[in-house]
Amino acid sequence: MGSTRIPVTVRNPGDPPRSWRGRFLVDTGAIDSVVPESVLREIGMRPQRVRRYELADGTIRDFGIATGELEILGEMVGVTVIFGADGAEPLLGCTALESAGFEVDPVSETLRKLPAVRLKAIA
Repeated sequence: MGSTRIPVTVRNPGDPPRSWRGRFLVDTGAIDSVVPESVLREIGMRPQRVRRYELADGTIRDFGIATGELEILGEMVGVTVIFGADGAEPLLGCTALESAGFEVDPVSETLRKLPAVRLKAIA
C-alpha cells in the first residue's frame, strides 16, 4: 500500500482563530497525531504534559502533548496532538481519523466517510 496525505487544519482550542493548515500523512499505525512543535507554538499552543511513546523503530521517547482541534475534510474533532520535532512530517493518527468518522480505503488509498461513527452498543 502507498501513502495517503490529506489537508488538515489544526486549531488552538483556547483561541480557535489561531490555526495552521498542512498536509498530513495518514498513519493508521499511530494512535495520536503529530504536528511540528514550532507550528503548535506559532498558534499559541503549549504542551500540557509529557507522554511516553514507542516509535516505529522501537525507540522509546517522551514528547509534549496537548489537546488540539483538527478539521479533517470538514469534520472537527478534539484529539491529543504530539509536539513533534521541527521539520517532522505531520501525521494523522487513527484516533483522530476514527473520531471524525473516516477509514482508509486500501485500494484507492483515500479516505472514505463512514455512514456513522462506530460506537459499541450502549445498554
